[in-house]
Amino acid sequence: MTKKPFRDKNSRSPQGKDADTPSPWREGGRRDDGRRFPGRPDGGRRGGSAGGQSADPDRPQIWGYHSVREALRSKRRVIVKLFATAAAAERLAPEIAAREIVPEIVEADDLTRRLPPDSVHQGVLAEARPLEPIDLSDLPEKGLVLVLDQVTDPHNVGAILRTAAAFGVDAIVTTERHSPAMAGVLAKSASGGLEHVPIASVVNLARALEELGRMNYLRVGLDSEGPASLENTVLSRPLALVLGAEGKGLRRLSRENCDELARLDMPGAIKSLNVSNACAVALTIARLRLS
Repeated sequence: MTKKPFRDKNSRSPQGKDADTPSPWREGGRRDDGRRFPGRPDGGRRGGSAGGQSADPDRPQIWGYHSVREALRSKRRVIVKLFATAAAAERLAPEIAAREIVPEIVEADDLTRRLPPDSVHQGVLAEARPLEPIDLSDLPEKGLVLVLDQVTDPHNVGAILRTAAAFGVDAIVTTERHSPAMAGVLAKSASGGLEHVPIASVVNLARALEELGRMNYLRVGLDSEGPASLENTVLSRPLALVLGAEGKGLRRLSRENCDELARLDMPGAIKSLNVSNACAVALTIARLRLS
């Protein structure tokens, strides 16, 4: 099947420290030495509102050095507006110049007011277009994917995305409902992973698992009551690891549409793991088994 192209719909320094760091950048994107970042004039409006949500739903917010840096590097991501302290803009100068963006230079407190409480922005905030989800038909024939069964916590999904990017996972399959927004806290927790792992967003997860089966994916559900450990389960590509929400685990139809149910055997006193940690352990085992 022909793979369709992606389509766009249109830290090291601690938070606050950037504002006190000497830099040649002034507000408006101009340097004291007279040079500017290349690109169009900065005519964008100031975005954001209470709670850190962008006034425009088509311009989700991404903050944090690593998250914004990877968004700037990504060819899939359209950056609409970039706010940065002078020091953060200097650190990101190569990525900003490559994108031909003129950042709006602000103070760290200005960024803090735009974002939810306790957001560690590290001096930079981007407003961007959402990434277009991919179709299941876009998945590779010998792929490795993660399927999330109503995992709703943005910190957990962000951590899963970061781990998935580190392990070279081909995609994450999740539901349109009962899933967190792919921006904000999730993007910060993913630390850039959101830009590297495509998302296949589906209406009905059970039907999506059925389709994965027709695509010859081995569907392995992680279940604490599974009949065998993941280490003793025969794994092969293409492989879909199915992760359930904390507390509820896999739903009945998700379990029924898995080829295998496997548990993670923990040798210590604590037998259960956070879903993002379980994901990292499962991917480690899968990588070893598949190799």
